[in-house]
Amino acid sequence: MTPDFRRLWVGETASKLGSSVTSVALPLVAVTVLHATTLQVGLLAAASWLPWLLIGLPAGAWVDRLPRRPVMLACNGVSMATMASVPLAAWLGVLTVWQLVAVALLTGVANVFFTTAYQVFLPSLLPASRLREGNARMQGSESVTQVAGPGVAGLLASAIGVVNGLWADVASFAVSTACLLRIKTPEQRRPYSRRTTTLRQEIGVGLRFVARDPYLRILTLFGSVSNLTMVGYQSLLVVFLVRIVGLKPATVGMLVMAMSVGGVIGAALADRIARRFGTSHGALLCQFAACPFALLIPLTAPGLRIGFVVVAGVVIGAGVVASNVIRSSWRQAYTPREMLGRVSVSMQFLNFGTIPLGAVLAGVLGEAFGIRPTMWMMTVGVALAPLMLLLGPMRKHRDLPNSAAVGSAAVVS
Repeated sequence: MTPDFRRLWVGETASKLGSSVTSVALPLVAVTVLHATTLQVGLLAAASWLPWLLIGLPAGAWVDRLPRRPVMLACNGVSMATMASVPLAAWLGVLTVWQLVAVALLTGVANVFFTTAYQVFLPSLLPASRLREGNARMQGSESVTQVAGPGVAGLLASAIGVVNGLWADVASFAVSTACLLRIKTPEQRRPYSRRTTTLRQEIGVGLRFVARDPYLRILTLFGSVSNLTMVGYQSLLVVFLVRIVGLKPATVGMLVMAMSVGGVIGAALADRIARRFGTSHGALLCQFAACPFALLIPLTAPGLRIGFVVVAGVVIGAGVVASNVIRSSWRQAYTPREMLGRVSVSMQFLNFGTIPLGAVLAGVLGEAFGIRPTMWMMTVGVALAPLMLLLGPMRKHRDLPNSAAVGSAAVVS
């Protein structure tokens, strides 16, 4: 691996660790400090993903036009400032649930641009033959932070309070920024002629490419349904564990940490699964083997049944992360480089765009029917979602195609 890849790797690992702390700390602030309702917690979860619906498509076109590293640096600056506003507002005694929602929304906007730029920037640092290895390392370290982050959040909640724990995320953005500034590799990008193409036209090219490609199309539809239901239960998980199961915040952090071990396992096994079963059948195997374990989560209760949520989290995390490594590495090599930003964000527009809908839906259902029944509704959806993948060509071929010329029904100009 190149030195610049390692710098990106270190910076992203630090940033993901901070974000992992925040993913537990922010809803804990809402629940334990501000006494938010179930619907408000759902809105908080939705706010961080809503920008994918609002600005996702133009963000992809802009990233294909702009140098990616400056975009990533600007996003880190915005995220650092907005996250720091939470402990500062708490210190001044003016913190509200709606400020938390606003912070989640603004950092979500920055995340849209950063994530899109990062996915396009990574192939500039590695040859195509090493993309799967690079993605496995990035996903693996992200999974490690998802293991450590909730535990760190729990420890910080006990030691200095859940609000002050958010300073960890602020520091993580600073580390990420320092690492990005040290990257020297020039980007591989083809300049656009702004005189002949408009932003709308470029967005349309990306959308048509995804819509006409049988592999990208079914993966996008599956991701939309899967994320809707998966985030539905995840957005209520902290509320479920605190108010229904009766756990303390520090214990919740430790449980979520244990659940996240699966992601580390999945990242480590992804390359072996792809080589043993093929990229297409391997991705299918990961989803079908893991998703039914979601049905254990609503069965969680005090005593030995607390272990149900951990087992489910480990197995689901392993399957989802392994599948993500296989599919994201394939997409980066499969898609023409000059269109990668638009194609990636076109898929994420629907994949991530359903996340706020799932969070709000879970909040509404939780208010109407109760938290445990809502967890059942969402986890049944998670278990059934992989069936959608059987409608596309993935089941027919051991491996995903090497280039868009093979997989696409038509070449998009």
